[in-house]
Amino acid sequence: MVQSVELLLDSGSDESIRREWNYLAELGLPSQARHTGSSNRPHITIAVAASIDDDAERRLTALIVDGRENGAWRFPEAVRLGGLVMFGGSRAVLARTVVPSPELLDLHARVHRILADSPGIPPHLEPGRYTPHVTLAMRMRPDDIGSGSSHLITDLRDIEAEVSAVRRWDGDAREDWLIG
Repeated sequence: MVQSVELLLDSGSDESIRREWNYLAELGLPSQARHTGSSNRPHITIAVAASIDDDAERRLTALIVDGRENGAWRFPEAVRLGGLVMFGGSRAVLARTVVPSPELLDLHARVHRILADSPGIPPHLEPGRYTPHVTLAMRMRPDDIGSGSSHLITDLRDIEAEVSAVRRWDGDAREDWLIG
C-alpha cells in the first residue's frame, strides 16, 4: 500500500482548495470532494514509498524538527499554488501546481535521501522529476478535462499558502499523524 509524507496547508488555503473541489463536484465532475474520509484534505505530497521503516520514521521526524523548530535549514513555511496542470492517461488527474521554491525542492531532496532505500518510490517523485501539486480531481475522463479546467480557469488566482503541518499517511493502517 502507500506510505506518504505530505505538507498540509493553512485553513484559508485549505478552504480555497475545497471550494474548487466542491465546484467540480457541483458540475458533476470527478472531484476530491467526493472522498469523504476524515483524512482527505488538500496537501502537497513530498514523498511516497511502499513502506517506511522505523529508522526512516525517526530520521524524518528529526529532519522536520531541525528545519521547523531549530532553524537548522530553511523549511518551506510558505508556498504558492499556481495554475492548473493535468497528469495524463485515460483517467487523468487535475491539480493546482505548486511553484517549486528552493526551500520546497530542498525539503523534497532531504526527504528523498532519508527514504532512498525504501521500496516502491515512484520515479516521478525522484529529485529532478518531481512536480509539486495539490490534487483537485482524479480519474477524469478526456471529456471531463475541458469542462473542469475551463470552468475553474475563469476565476483562477494564485493562492499564497502557509504550510501548517507535515503529515505522514499510512495507507495500510489508513491512519495519518503529524510529524515534528
